[in-house]
Amino acid sequence: MEDSSRIAGQRMRADARRNRGRILVAAREVFAEHGIDAPMAAVARRAGVGVATLYRRFPTRDALVRAAFAHQMQTCARALTEALADPDPWRGFQRLFETVCELQREERGFPAAFVAAFPDSTAGHAQARERTERDLTTLVRRAQAAGALRADFHPSDLIVALLSHCGLVTALPHDTAASRRLVAYLLQSFRAEAAHRPLPPPSALSLRDVPVAADGSQRPRSFRA
Repeated sequence: MEDSSRIAGQRMRADARRNRGRILVAAREVFAEHGIDAPMAAVARRAGVGVATLYRRFPTRDALVRAAFAHQMQTCARALTEALADPDPWRGFQRLFETVCELQREERGFPAAFVAAFPDSTAGHAQARERTERDLTTLVRRAQAAGALRADFHPSDLIVALLSHCGLVTALPHDTAASRRLVAYLLQSFRAEAAHRPLPPPSALSLRDVPVAADGSQRPRSFRA
């Protein structure tokens, strides 16, 4: 009897793992096609599970979005840590920018999820956002101090550049060449030797200012002076 119960329990756990995996795959597909505001029921249908099963695994949309793109978010966090540790500040900056753009290109639902992770005002998420902004500012200042990054580059310019690339991959999801060319253009424009004439004043855009529209695109909420 005990063996039967143990086997039944193992099967239930295996079924639960399979259901979870199907839900996460379906979520990435649905979010890529319809944005992260797509109905949860659409994710459940794509995964072949009931809505109740979906909510049992992921009680909120936020929990589902974060789980669906957990690997990508971890990759971004690791890339930022590695960029800060790189003895060559420009190389660290360049690799971070290229990594995030590559993730935007490869996983169409990720750009919206990436930005959606930051306006959250709960304590843990707000702290993560503030830490990320501090680290990005540190990375920018180090690259400028090394004479590699143009002196008038502002940390908010990095967000503007990522949003620009996001717009391209959203409009042309299969045009890898266009994505890579834009990334190369942007990186060249960031270099100190490209600063032949001053830029207009920077935006006050921060991570908390970039909400996600219903179609999954990013639209700045405000540009505070």
